[in-house]
Amino acid sequence: LKLSHCGALPAAQCSSRESWSWKQKQGFCGISASWSPPDCSYTLWNFLPKNLFEQFRRIANFYFLIIFLVQVIVDTPTSPVTSGLPLFFVITVTAIKQGYEDWLRHRADNEVNKSNVFVVENAKQVRKESEKIKVGDIVEVKADETFPCDLIFLASSSIDGTCYVTTASLDGESNFKTHYAVRDTTVLCTDEAIDTLMATIECEQPQPDLYKSLGPENLLLKGATLKNTKKIYGVAVYTGMETKMALNYQGKSQKRSAVEKSINAFLIVYLCILLGKATVCTTLKYVWQSNPFNDEPWYNEKTKKERETFKVLRMFTDFLSFMVLFNFIIPVSMYVTVEMQKFLGSFFISWDKEMYDEEIQEGALVNTSDLNEELGQVEYVFTDKTGTLTENSMEFIECCIDGHKNVHANGHGSFVASSWPGVSREELFLRALCLCHTVQIKEADQVDGLMAHPERKYTYISSSPDEIALVKGAEKYQLLHVLNFDPVRRRMSVIVRTTTGKLLLFCKGADSSIFPRVQQEEIQQTKVHVDRNAMDGYRTLCVAFKELTEKEYDKIDKQLNEAKMALQDREEKMAKVFDDTEADMHLIGATAVEDRLQEQLAETIEALHAAGMKVWVLTGDKMETAKSTCYACRLFQTSTELLELTARTVGEGERKEDRLHELLLEYHKKLIPDKSIIRNNKTSHCSKERCQEYGLIIDGSTLSLILNPSQDSGSSNYKSIFLQICLKCTAVLCCRMAPLQKAQIVRMVKNTKGSPITLSIGDGANDVSMILEAHVGIGIKGKEGRQASRNSDYAVPKFKHLRKLLLAHGHLYYVRIAHLVQYFFYKNLCFILPQFLYQFFCGFSQQPLYDAAYLTMYNICFTSLPILAYSLLEQHISIDTLTSDPQLYMKVSDNAMLQWRPFLYWTFLGAFEGLVFFFGVYFLFQSSSLEDNGKVFGNWTFGTIVFTVLVFTVTLKLALDTRFWTWMNHFVIWGSLAFYVFFSFFWGGVIWPFLKQQRMYFVFAHMLTSVSTWLAIILLIFISLFPEILLIVLKNIKEKNHQVRNKMILSRILSCAFTCQKCQEVVLKILPRSVAGSESTCAFPYKSCPGPACGNCSHPWPLALGLACPCAAAGHTWRDMRWNKITPTPGH
Repeated sequence: LKLSHCGALPAAQCSSRESWSWKQKQGFCGISASWSPPDCSYTLWNFLPKNLFEQFRRIANFYFLIIFLVQVIVDTPTSPVTSGLPLFFVITVTAIKQGYEDWLRHRADNEVNKSNVFVVENAKQVRKESEKIKVGDIVEVKADETFPCDLIFLASSSIDGTCYVTTASLDGESNFKTHYAVRDTTVLCTDEAIDTLMATIECEQPQPDLYKSLGPENLLLKGATLKNTKKIYGVAVYTGMETKMALNYQGKSQKRSAVEKSINAFLIVYLCILLGKATVCTTLKYVWQSNPFNDEPWYNEKTKKERETFKVLRMFTDFLSFMVLFNFIIPVSMYVTVEMQKFLGSFFISWDKEMYDEEIQEGALVNTSDLNEELGQVEYVFTDKTGTLTENSMEFIECCIDGHKNVHANGHGSFVASSWPGVSREELFLRALCLCHTVQIKEADQVDGLMAHPERKYTYISSSPDEIALVKGAEKYQLLHVLNFDPVRRRMSVIVRTTTGKLLLFCKGADSSIFPRVQQEEIQQTKVHVDRNAMDGYRTLCVAFKELTEKEYDKIDKQLNEAKMALQDREEKMAKVFDDTEADMHLIGATAVEDRLQEQLAETIEALHAAGMKVWVLTGDKMETAKSTCYACRLFQTSTELLELTARTVGEGERKEDRLHELLLEYHKKLIPDKSIIRNNKTSHCSKERCQEYGLIIDGSTLSLILNPSQDSGSSNYKSIFLQICLKCTAVLCCRMAPLQKAQIVRMVKNTKGSPITLSIGDGANDVSMILEAHVGIGIKGKEGRQASRNSDYAVPKFKHLRKLLLAHGHLYYVRIAHLVQYFFYKNLCFILPQFLYQFFCGFSQQPLYDAAYLTMYNICFTSLPILAYSLLEQHISIDTLTSDPQLYMKVSDNAMLQWRPFLYWTFLGAFEGLVFFFGVYFLFQSSSLEDNGKVFGNWTFGTIVFTVLVFTVTLKLALDTRFWTWMNHFVIWGSLAFYVFFSFFWGGVIWPFLKQQRMYFVFAHMLTSVSTWLAIILLIFISLFPEILLIVLKNIKEKNHQVRNKMILSRILSCAFTCQKCQEVVLKILPRSVAGSESTCAFPYKSCPGPACGNCSHPWPLALGLACPCAAAGHTWRDMRWNKITPTPGH
């Protein structure tokens, strides 16, 4: 930003240059500081029409609205209340939910927009609401207050014109950042002085990049908080929806789950069934009425108007009437039930005590409940490394100075060094670490910073507490310039002046960034240590320096100032000055810092593998460090064959694309051999393929060649070949990745054939892009801020919590909602099929089988609560079992419960039970008498019996499916049945004055006086549920036989496991990977180790199986194991 004093200026005008003047603090273009996120879509006056419009955009709601209008306009057989009341209930519940959520957002906005700020006007402070700030207003902000809009920093209470801010609410970084006032306004630190300012600001158009602006050191962003500074003055430059915070706002995720897609497909099927029923009934009606006697019986002759009505119009009207009669086959209440299930079910994740972390005093967080079931369908897991797989807690291990290794001695803080040629390099190295930092001084009375010396009149604050501990040795150096770190340069530098007047530049950064800028003959010895430390999994940092002359410094100082003041291409000019300054340095040494792996990391990754998921690591770290971490966390096994596509294997120069093409073809041939070869050597190939696992390593530069090949290289198929290779690998490591490349990798896999469900997990701002790109995004509440967790769908404290989140919660959520969807379609088919069959016995006269009250209450009251409780509480398998046996996850993967096969099963089951309901009661009515006095029941009694059998059967069907009973299940299941009986007595026991016909009066009570009716209801319920009961019994018998067979096969295999190689291979393959042990020595490869080996021999089998060791080490036991995939070796 460029700010210059000027004389009297004309009134400000809006222009493309975005320049204006101010004297009386008039707003520029009338832009106020208030803003509302896009999700705040309602106001008091537009809520009703706008919400109704949005709800009726949903196909099911619009369909029922049309049905309701048809019932109002056309003379249909059922009352408009039967479809209008359920629709009103669904619309009302959804409107209340959406209105409440929007009210919460408005309330949060008002807390910001109505907050008081002080604006300087006419040399006085005026209190204003923040939403009334206009561009050009000069605002005073005090310590610990949040900036109400984007401000140009004019002056502060500090003499040097600096202030410190934290931007945790913007980018998740909680460290302090230093900002500098505009040089010409630093002295204007009072209300009277600031009011005399007349100036013009030239700035760029509003844009969302938090770090890219002309003069970021002068720009204070809305949402940031002032720290360790008493007060500052700033002029409003971007307000309202033009602030960077508003431009970076991301609305609620619009991701759609696989379950929602299945619901839409099933709705189309049932809509076709509905149209088919209406068409059949309309056609058969006119076929039946082709007989004059059937068309006009003597007791029901047509009127003159009916005879003169156009026949096509009558057919269309009849078709609509049948549509209304059968419309309940479409479950209108399913959508609101699904929404309630997702909303209420999400609380179980937040309430899970096992996912609570004592260190940060927080548990799991659900940002969106729309994807709960998607947690049970994940096929690919993309994870960051630092802070996600590791603790992001650095511990200094060793350093290398001038090629000599230094380590801690006896666990204490002293160093043991090799023979030294002198001490100058050691001193230089330590001074570099002490000086190359971002520590600043503040007054001691401001106590909210990190304090190093409480007894002094000043203390230090920094973005890193480690730097404060080192700064004591640098108190007498004058800091001239800081060349800040950024992810592209991967290094930072400082220029300092010693007490003797020497000018020194110290630089620290990644080895790939430092080595090309130092003397090449100095690299070799240090590089050996750096590579070894990287292989050990340590994070490395290289340190370099160079001495500057006064002439060189003056040139650098001039270039830096010119670049900082540039209005065009400022970042490029700054980068060029940095590169030129940091050239021809001398390498001093390197440090090694350990970033420990997170607790239970290896076990979690093993469990994800066993559950059928593929784990990819996407990191910005160097290959050696990331590779070592992958081995440590068991992503790569010792037997895994690694395929490399890195700068080391591809090479540099003009032939690198040719070399890349050769490697891709070579790896492709190895992983996906020619079909003819497989056909000719099928047995040996399959055996080898099962035994050999492949892993892929690729770096960012090679990935760029694959995703963005040159036009003349003939490499348009690079991406396709690369993707095929990746999908065949057990694990993939992508190192040196930029944030955009992480998102590209996720998008590439997500868009492959079959659209596999992807999950991304990370903890930093650089992981947000891949978190947003994946089907499910999970943020770690780590030490790099909360931007990842805020932009994610779910947030967990540690990576280990991913195991329970997916294997237990995800599995159960999917099973629950899949059962809910199938059950809704099933019970509505059972409901409407008797209505359809009844038309064949009433001359297709559109006579309803059920009373209007039953039509209205069936989906709202009689059958809705039991399935809602089931979908919230059901645990068909215990959570402990799901967590300990990851292979159960694969049983529901690939949307298994909502495929066409289970859908057809539920549909046929509903059709069977509907036939039993109708024809069972029909044959009952063939009896000449059902009452003691010889009278017969009427049609409303017939319908009531059918409806009673229906309600009891579908409710008891759910009871049979329930495996996890709670008091809530008992209450809603038996309570719903009791409520139906009570309602039927009540509805038929009173004469209702608002009804024209009292057709249900005393019907239910009179029906139950017949013993035949009682027996018929019980018998029909049993016949309807008998297939389900039979399947449950057969399934239990099959499982018991399977367990017995497995034990017999296992005993036969173990009897020769130590003498027969083939049997050993079988045992190795059937052992779950998650039980691989890490303690003691084992004679077998790490990949195939089934558990801790016996301490007295090299046999791991007995311990793994809980048996006694044959070499007298008896009594050892291991964990319980489930042998669910055992196949005997032929001949053994």
